[in-house]
Amino acid sequence: MATLKRALVSVSDKTGLIDFCRELERIGVEILSTGGTANLLRGAGLNVSDVAEVTGFPEMMGGRLKTLHPLIHGGLLGVRDNPLHLREAEGAGIEFIDLLVVNLYPFEQTIEHEGVSLHEAIEEIDIGGPAMVRAGAKNYKYVTVIVDPSEYGPILEEIRKTGGVSLRTRERLAVKAFKHTASYDSAIETYLSRELLGEDVLRLRFTDGRRLRYGENWHQEAELYIEEDGKKRGASLARARQLHGKEMSYNNYVDSECAMQTIKELEEITEKHAAVVVKHNNPCGLATGNTQLSAIRRAWMGDQISAFGSVLCFNKPLGRETAEFLKGRFVEVILAPGFEPDALTFLRDKSRDLRLLELPEMGEEVESEYTYRYITGGMLRQSVNKGLYKKWETVTSHDFPKAKWGLAKFAIAACKHTKSNAVVIGYEYEPGCYAVLGVGAGQPNRVDSIRRLAIVKAWESIRAWHELDERETSLDEYGREILSESVLASDAFFPFPDSIQSSAEAGIRYIVSPGGSIRDSEVIAEAERLGISMIFTGMRHFSH
Repeated sequence: MATLKRALVSVSDKTGLIDFCRELERIGVEILSTGGTANLLRGAGLNVSDVAEVTGFPEMMGGRLKTLHPLIHGGLLGVRDNPLHLREAEGAGIEFIDLLVVNLYPFEQTIEHEGVSLHEAIEEIDIGGPAMVRAGAKNYKYVTVIVDPSEYGPILEEIRKTGGVSLRTRERLAVKAFKHTASYDSAIETYLSRELLGEDVLRLRFTDGRRLRYGENWHQEAELYIEEDGKKRGASLARARQLHGKEMSYNNYVDSECAMQTIKELEEITEKHAAVVVKHNNPCGLATGNTQLSAIRRAWMGDQISAFGSVLCFNKPLGRETAEFLKGRFVEVILAPGFEPDALTFLRDKSRDLRLLELPEMGEEVESEYTYRYITGGMLRQSVNKGLYKKWETVTSHDFPKAKWGLAKFAIAACKHTKSNAVVIGYEYEPGCYAVLGVGAGQPNRVDSIRRLAIVKAWESIRAWHELDERETSLDEYGREILSESVLASDAFFPFPDSIQSSAEAGIRYIVSPGGSIRDSEVIAEAERLGISMIFTGMRHFSH
């Protein structure tokens, strides 16, 4: 336990500083300070000694030179149980510093200002601050280093309870201090590389690495790291709370991310219950409903075979009825903003392995600007794919009724998170309630996605729906009726009219596509000939 006798305080962010230093003074800690920090503390009635009084040198060169002196750095670096250090410190008149409170010039905030000059940015590069932080953090066995005002309260509480600061706390603060200076230096290097050398530099920071159950395959090792950015808010899979089940694997996280993003895509489309079934990074079932049970039932019917071993995600807390529906159905992971107590108990009793993840901030937006993908020897970066459409233009003379727009947007949302070439067929099974009938994903050509997958899957769903509805009409009549009122969405343009022909042969009458092909006129003409209404959105949603 390190007792505190002497502190050096020099901060840019003065949040909470006066109260903190007032408490330090109350317990008998001598306070050294510099410039504006010292003036602030004196103005609050605290007794503060200037660093200049200790070093015998005034602040120089417009404040660039303040603390770079052996009487300061010796006070931070001296090893207290090393006889040589003690003798040399005594001979040089060095008094040890037990507590260092420093945060750095606001370089990152400065360069974010529009029109900031290079000169202004350079003047916000802190020199003495990082040197002191590194010195104190290096000597964490004896020095407590605080770089974050949020630590003031916990440190005071620990001092009140124990009379000092534990080694474990000093170790934690030392690592935090080095993270602070590393991030600071990274921001400077990135900025100056661009401004002075015309070179773009990408540095990413991820922390809290932990081993996963296994990688993409059993023989591969995998870890999860969390993005280190306190500004990030909203639903984050990396920060999800696991309530039950065995450890997550690499594939569990990949599929869960797809499930979460698909559900979040529906936020602006509907306020109803929504459920998605994801398998191998594709939403094989997606539906909205007036109840959570109706949503998951229709989503499950989207592809009951693929749903085996899937990942589920819901936009509202999971209830008991939904939990009971899942009895006897094998799923790997369930994500939801919360779990009702009796539903959680039921699911825990259902399986000891079933992973239950809570995403309490499901409805909040994450402030991510980019996505990244590693390739051998390099990193790809692109802006986040935001939005569903850029325009909403009916390009055929056949009417695309406004009553179908909600369904069309739902189908686009599903398509956006399906692997290309992606085609999704959606149907409005109740007023304002939508479900995916069939999905075509990951094919080298779009015709196969339509003809061999999406339509085949749609008919499988229709058979299940026909049994559920118990209509007297034949399956063929029932299916043609449903397909004629469905919307087919494509993630990219149709390069040839054959996709339109395949859709029409199945009975599809409404199609939504980005457009943009050099053969758009041929595609539109074919839609006109076949009586299909088509909307162009101007926004492609390839997902590779």
